[in-house]
Amino acid sequence: MVSTDSDSSLLLPSSSNQTKKPPQDKYHLAYITYFILGFGYLLPWNAFITAVDYFSYLYPQASVDRIFAVVYMLVGRVGFYGGFYVTAASVGLSGVADALVQGSIVGSAGELPERYMQAVIAGTAASGVLVSFLRIFTKAVYTQDVYGLQKSANLYFAVSIVIMFICMVLYNLAHKLPIMKYYDEVKIQAVAAEEDNGPLTGSVWRSTVWDTVGTIKWYGFGIMIIYVVTLAIFPGYITEDVHSELLTDWYPVLLITCFNVFDLVGKSLTAVYLLENAKIAIGSCIARLLFFPLFLGCLHGPKFFRTEIPVIILTCILGLTNGYLTSVLMILAPKTVKLQHAETAGIVSVLFLVVGLAAGSIIAWFWVI
Repeated sequence: MVSTDSDSSLLLPSSSNQTKKPPQDKYHLAYITYFILGFGYLLPWNAFITAVDYFSYLYPQASVDRIFAVVYMLVGRVGFYGGFYVTAASVGLSGVADALVQGSIVGSAGELPERYMQAVIAGTAASGVLVSFLRIFTKAVYTQDVYGLQKSANLYFAVSIVIMFICMVLYNLAHKLPIMKYYDEVKIQAVAAEEDNGPLTGSVWRSTVWDTVGTIKWYGFGIMIIYVVTLAIFPGYITEDVHSELLTDWYPVLLITCFNVFDLVGKSLTAVYLLENAKIAIGSCIARLLFFPLFLGCLHGPKFFRTEIPVIILTCILGLTNGYLTSVLMILAPKTVKLQHAETAGIVSVLFLVVGLAAGSIIAWFWVI
């Protein structure tokens, strides 16, 4: 089970004489703060892919979903149209900002009890659910011409701007919460105890970083595989390669919503039960490679496989496993190292995640061809 604040003694260095108990997270303010920060840092990406109807209308010859995914991860150079170049550059800039913010937030949450990392990860999924519901609302209310699509896109980005502002305020207030001050003090004590054994010179620091990488490498490998599989299929394959005569242009909207809802369910499940067996978790990540032949069967397999029901079921399972396994590994990885190195472990985990995202977004161009 996921530990709460009362389990925080597990985070303390073994040599610590710390006897003071951590303060309660009154009104769950710290949890809510980390949830909103997780919500906020992934919201721009979700807004871009949710507004894909509008961008596809403007640039019909471009494979918008796949291009956005690659540019977001690699900040590449795209030259279809002047306007599209600017849009793609904006996506790339958003990706750079996301990488910086994500590493900071995840690293900070890694120093806290497990529930705060779970809050961050669940927040990222909640942002996807919000924009999916906004997409359903705008698609039902606005006409599907250039003016209606523009209104929809404006709504996505207006909501994103408001939430970004809220995140900036919360990020600057978070360290003032009593529970945050407590864990900052614990970290300072842990670092001081380590420095008693010798100063942290550049070579010692580099050695510590590589030791941390070595400790969590299998957790990172699992995280990387998760997103290689997920980004190779979502959103590109789901929005461009499968079609429905029954649901018409609502089909990709439904599939994206299904993925996002079940991703949130998976990332929330770790608040109820946390799988602590790393071998099973990493093995499950590798098993997700089976999604490739299964989704390929939805294009070229038996007739039943080429209907809506198998695709919807597989999309839900893809989202559920993406959410749960991501949450499990992101929670466990920082807890395998000493408290003073937990932030580094969180940042390294994000680097593995980004590599998986980049590789998956590139594979998305080729695997169904």
